[in-house]
Amino acid sequence: MPLPKLNTPEYSLNVPSSDEEIKYRPFVVAEEKLLLIAQETGDEDSMLNAVKQIVEGCTFNNLDVEHMPLFDLEYIFLNIRAKSVGETAKIKVKCPDDEKTEVDVEVYLPDVKVQIGDDHINVIELTDKMTLEMTYPRFDTVTNIKKRYPNASDIEMTFHMIASTMMTLHDGEEEYDMMDETHDEKMGFIDQMTQMQFAKMQNFFETSPRLSHTVNITNPKTKKKSKYKLEGIAAFF
Repeated sequence: MPLPKLNTPEYSLNVPSSDEEIKYRPFVVAEEKLLLIAQETGDEDSMLNAVKQIVEGCTFNNLDVEHMPLFDLEYIFLNIRAKSVGETAKIKVKCPDDEKTEVDVEVYLPDVKVQIGDDHINVIELTDKMTLEMTYPRFDTVTNIKKRYPNASDIEMTFHMIASTMMTLHDGEEEYDMMDETHDEKMGFIDQMTQMQFAKMQNFFETSPRLSHTVNITNPKTKKKSKYKLEGIAAFF
């Protein structure tokens, strides 16, 4: 006789970028194995793929995970993790006053939200008549770049990421769909920018939505009190 199936609870949350309400469940043992194996390898790509598979399964395959902004994917996963293994996480952080003393902090995961920089804009003014509309990195954006440029340095990856997230260029009355342009053409366009123009592109990424949570810590050696900002999914493991 086959064994009965176990029922799992169902929860809801709102996706940060769209405010759409979705349903999700905790991950099960088989899915947790994926995460543990990826964590053991210490490989960022393996972790990202494990997160993708878990989010797809735990949202009943109702989401287009490949094409959603990474911050949405990370936020959904963090909530799934909170309902699966506990809503608090103990994390080690380095005290910023001496940058070497480690302290344990406890984070209540439901308090972690997607934050946006105060001066964030996604339409960048390049000249008086030329503007560039940006989109946010998606799962497929990141994985495709890493596959195409496996040996790229961090600086090179930044340029590739910027090129991959340029969406629409407006030049007076002319409009160019940058998603139809080749990656090399977009990289060439970036190479023509002045430092001030490129700085605006960098600011777009530095102020983009991301998981963020600030904790108060005290250095046990110096007694110095500091605020420490945790950012990105990796900071909460």
